Amino acid sequence: MQVVKVDIDTAAPLHPEASILIIYTGGTVGMVFDDKEQHLVPFNFSQITEHVPELRQFNYLLTVLSIEPAIDSSNVSVQDWLMLARLIEENYEKYDGFVVLHGTDTMAYSASAMSYLLENLQKPVIFTGAQVPIGRIRTDARENLITALQIAATKENGRSVVPEVCIYFRNLLLRGNRSKKVESSHFDAFKSDNYPPLAETGIDIEYSYEHILPHPQHVFRAHQQMSDKVAILKLFPGITRQVVQSILQAPGLQGVVLETFGSGNAPSTPWFLELLQDALNRGVHVLNVSQCDEGRVVQGQYETSTHLLHMGVIGGADITTEAAITKLMFVLGQDLEPGQAKMLLCENLRGELSV
Repeated sequence: MQVVKVDIDTAAPLHPEASILIIYTGGTVGMVFDDKEQHLVPFNFSQITEHVPELRQFNYLLTVLSIEPAIDSSNVSVQDWLMLARLIEENYEKYDGFVVLHGTDTMAYSASAMSYLLENLQKPVIFTGAQVPIGRIRTDARENLITALQIAATKENGRSVVPEVCIYFRNLLLRGNRSKKVESSHFDAFKSDNYPPLAETGIDIEYSYEHILPHPQHVFRAHQQMSDKVAILKLFPGITRQVVQSILQAPGLQGVVLETFGSGNAPSTPWFLELLQDALNRGVHVLNVSQCDEGRVVQGQYETSTHLLHMGVIGGADITTEAAITKLMFVLGQDLEPGQAKMLLCENLRGELSV
């Protein structure tokens, strides 16, 4: 894997409004149809103004770092997230904002992971992509890219308006670790059911300042540790002992996201509770997340969640599965004492849950 740097020729004068680093990881947004090969291929970013001529009107300095070979988002890994965090750390002082072009399928996972890895972020990191390749006539790629760049460049009183990791898609700016992909065939691919949009775009970009994270008081830091010893256990009626056992007794397991029913309810059958208690006794952290898109986990509201509370299962409040699993990866990668890790899993670290 290599990183190729391309400077985009815009109309920026000697004193541009902003400098933005675009990081292309892969995905539909950067694809064009190759007549010779008869399939979609990544296009050359040195020719991006041919596909998005509006970029020439920007008073920005734009640079592209293109990951080669491009990563299909279905193949994205922990190592890719750590690489992305390193790239942003290495270029943090050089640019006013960052736009990450990424495949939509796992964008919410990547945005969530980056929100944890980039601590005390004071500049925008805007993930965006497309449902239709940039080389097609009816594409959403151009509008998504142009607006993401504008948001990444926007400042007030010398400071970035959105100092956090976000997803911009189809007229909505969403907190990255509150987002999830909900559509595969329409342009409005992402939603944030438990937290309002940070901005909505129409003729103007209208920011909801009260919902944007405040500027941190401490120095920016990019973490370089995550654990992959985690799993997701989604409950369903009729789930068997063998299925639960295969996950909870996986070798080396450190953390589990338990996707429960409703407000955090789970079976109260003896074998299930025994397997869960055994995992907890072995030091496995269990984070309870609702399968519902809206609402929150309230352990103890019903009898079928009271036993989870008493056993020491961590209530995930209104966190998404994407934010929960990447939070486990981040926290467990820090080599903390079990009590410290549990405390961080309960806390609101980057705006990922409402406490």
